[in-house]
Amino acid sequence: MALYSYVKQKPQRFRRAFSLVSTFFVFTGLSLIGWVAYPIIAFELFYAPRFIGIIKPIPEKIISEALENRILAAQNSEVFAAEAGVDYTKASNWFPKASPQRIESEIVSYSISIPKLKIENAEVRVGSEDLNKSIIHWAGSAMPGEYGTSVLFGHSTIVWLYDPKNYHTIFSKLPDLNRGDDIYYSVNNVAYRYQVEEMRVTSPDDLSVLEQKYDDSYTTLVTCVPAGTYLKRLVVTARLVKF
Repeated sequence: MALYSYVKQKPQRFRRAFSLVSTFFVFTGLSLIGWVAYPIIAFELFYAPRFIGIIKPIPEKIISEALENRILAAQNSEVFAAEAGVDYTKASNWFPKASPQRIESEIVSYSISIPKLKIENAEVRVGSEDLNKSIIHWAGSAMPGEYGTSVLFGHSTIVWLYDPKNYHTIFSKLPDLNRGDDIYYSVNNVAYRYQVEEMRVTSPDDLSVLEQKYDDSYTTLVTCVPAGTYLKRLVVTARLVKF
C-alpha cells in the first residue's frame, strides 16, 4: 500500500482571473509605450532620410556646444533639476539664450493658413508667451509682408493627437511640408503668400534661427522635433511670393 498519494487540485478561479488581468495590463503598458515611441522613431527613420537635401543637419560646432552645456548641467544637480522643470508652453523658453526685443507694434495678432496641413486662419499673437492659446510671433521680428524675417513658434505633440485647430498640437505635422508648399498670412485684411524654400533641424542653442535677413521678405516657422519631445528644433523658412 502506497504511503503517499497525489491529488491534482483544480485551478482556483481567482488565480486565473489574476493571470488574465496581469496579462491585460502588461499588453496595455507595452501598447502605450509603442504608441508614444513610434512617432519619435518614425521621425528619425522616415522623415530625416526623406528630407535629405532640404533639411540641413545640425552644425558640428552647435552639437559640441550643446553637449558641453548638457555635461556641465548634469554635473550641477540644481541646474539639471531646473532644466527638467522648464515650461515649454512659454515661447521664451524655446531658445533660452535669446532675449526677445520688446518692441511696441500696432499689430497684436494676425492669421496663418497652411493648406497642406489643413491649418486655416489660425491666430498668431505678436510678442505673446502662451503657446497653448495661439501661435507666437517672436517679438522684434519682422511682420509678414515686410522686409526681414517673421519668426513664428508653434507647439507640437505626438502625431496621433494632431488637430489643426488645437494650438497644443498645431505644428505636429510641420515635417510633412516640402519645398514649394504654400503658407498664407492675413494681416490687417492684406493677404501674403509664401513658399517653403528650406527646412533644417537644429539645437535650442542655435540663435541663428532668430536672425533677420533684409534682402527680401521671409517667414520662419519653428517647432520641436521629434514631435512630442523638446530635443531639437525644426526650422521651416519660406519666401514671399511676389505677384
